[in-house]
Amino acid sequence: MSVPARVRERAARLRAELHEHAYRYYVLDAPTISDAEYDRLLRELRDLEAQYPELVTPDSPTQRVGAPPAAAFATVRHRTPMLSLANAFDDAELEAWARRVRTALGAVPVAFVCELKIDGAAVSLTYADGALVRGATRGDGEQGEDVTANLRTIRSIPLRLRGAAPPLVEVRGEVYLPRSAFEATNAEREARGEPRFANPRNAAAGSLRQLDPQVTAARPLDIFAYGLGAAAGLALGSHWETLTWLRQVGFRTSPHARRCTSLEEVKAFIRHWTAARATLDYDTDGVVVKVDALAQQAELGTTAQAPRWAIAYKFPAEQAVTRLMDITVSVGRTGALTPTAVLEPVRVSGVTVTSATLHNEDEVRRKDVRIGDWVLVQRAGEVIPEVVRPLPERRTGAERAFVMPERCPVCQTPVERPEGEAVTRCPNLACPAQIHLRLVHFASRDAMNIEGLGEKLIAQLLDRGLVRDPADLYHLTAADLLTLDRMGEKLAANLLEAIAASKRTTLARLLYALGIRHVGAHVAERLAEQFGTLQALADAPFEAIRDAPGIGPTIAQSVHGFFRQEVNRRLVERLLAAGVTPAPPRAAPGPGPLAGAQVVFTGTLARWTRGQAEALARAAGATTADSVTKKTTYVVAGASPGSKLEKAQRLGVRVLTEDEFARLVGA
Repeated sequence: MSVPARVRERAARLRAELHEHAYRYYVLDAPTISDAEYDRLLRELRDLEAQYPELVTPDSPTQRVGAPPAAAFATVRHRTPMLSLANAFDDAELEAWARRVRTALGAVPVAFVCELKIDGAAVSLTYADGALVRGATRGDGEQGEDVTANLRTIRSIPLRLRGAAPPLVEVRGEVYLPRSAFEATNAEREARGEPRFANPRNAAAGSLRQLDPQVTAARPLDIFAYGLGAAAGLALGSHWETLTWLRQVGFRTSPHARRCTSLEEVKAFIRHWTAARATLDYDTDGVVVKVDALAQQAELGTTAQAPRWAIAYKFPAEQAVTRLMDITVSVGRTGALTPTAVLEPVRVSGVTVTSATLHNEDEVRRKDVRIGDWVLVQRAGEVIPEVVRPLPERRTGAERAFVMPERCPVCQTPVERPEGEAVTRCPNLACPAQIHLRLVHFASRDAMNIEGLGEKLIAQLLDRGLVRDPADLYHLTAADLLTLDRMGEKLAANLLEAIAASKRTTLARLLYALGIRHVGAHVAERLAEQFGTLQALADAPFEAIRDAPGIGPTIAQSVHGFFRQEVNRRLVERLLAAGVTPAPPRAAPGPGPLAGAQVVFTGTLARWTRGQAEALARAAGATTADSVTKKTTYVVAGASPGSKLEKAQRLGVRVLTEDEFARLVGA
């Protein structure tokens, strides 16, 4: 059925109006219509598109949510690396950075731009001819995960840029969850029996990595754009002009950004926001200071990790004094016993703190923290509460020293502290606390990602005897779930669907989910790449695991020992029998010019960042390593090489210049 011209024109006009109203609401904070009127226009457009599906465009406001849940995230390579920032923790370090900038640039005026450093999740948004075509997480700076469908749900991200658009541009920004929304989200999660998010940053990052965009859409994420990556057809002369352009094309930028013509102005900006940051509805842990002129930025260049033209001035941790009422001991999923300070509630950095980790018995002794002490507390990195030190001058003599229990506080098994380790452990694998936390870990986002299966629900399943280990989750029925508190038919159906969906996973995720000691997400990826299948890893001898790139003897001993325990092998067999199907890592391209080689990089590279050079080596079939050994094939030496070069020469390892390496890999 052909679309009448008047209908096509009306749909185009509605799209334009809705984009403009979203810009006025989310960017200018100056809406010109009511929410009800906006909803009416959106409903009219949705009805037209339902009647005439050919009217639907990728940038239509109706298309923010609609992508089906993904099985996994694809990897995206950033056209321009998303580098980290060097830090300054006081005025002296800031002044030293400014001196380096002025020395490198010579006797020319230097202006700076100051922006609040938002504590969220960095993303890159790619626009082609003005339309959003891809959104990715920062990842390791070289490559991230494709989360386009999730980013489209954030209403302050324009699906199409306003005005004349360049053919290609990467917009960099920080996605965050406002504090008010964070509290509301946690209240909702608590009501559903799900664990609370630890902080707004974790909530934002976790929301972006949901496989179902509907889940992301339900969380009121926001974004501040702060810069550009790759760009074609843009003539901008300064960072300040860049921020202005970003606002013009439809992005929110920090309303508090300021251009400064002197370092004293920069310091004044920092002093103001050090005191005023608690008034904001989002977390900020510092101020980013950038050289304004883009030509000067290019002249200053970057190191392998960070631009020389920018620095992050970190706010000092806010501290408070409170009473340490008790020291309790918790048991982790690996059996580790962790002492925790129970504090008289105190407000720190906008958050009420009631407890703080004391890490281990040695740490308690080192700080001489006693039950009943007045203590100084802070949130490390504005996130983790910690006890800085006691205030012995306020002691009365009634304070008590902490003694680590001789038996597990949960199962009463005698605890062990292996020689040379700081951690005391419960050796009982059947300890209820370990079982509970292993299940929580198994269901977590970076593991099997079972949405809706939180700590409280797992506790109920254990209490009712419905599960004993992760494999039991795949045998749950609706009848089982309906015996739980606050569990209705719809919620039970959703949970069973999430459990079933988790069967389609990757080998790396499953390895991480198993909770093998020392195997985090990154190590799991390396093991998956090296061995390809679960069976191959389970059957591998210790030496084969130890010699895998990036593994080593400690991890190898843990992995090898895990698969030698009968209880663990049975668990794996039951998971596979239940239908858990771990996909192997994507096949690497055919043999490259460096197939079978191991490459180590040292010194400062002129042509690439360290991450880019390592990626080139891997694409050519090589593995990369951080240290030089007898197994090293090549050492690529840049400027100012360190001890790795000396060791390579001692061992007779071939040393390559950058040009020689480039010729080998065809770069």
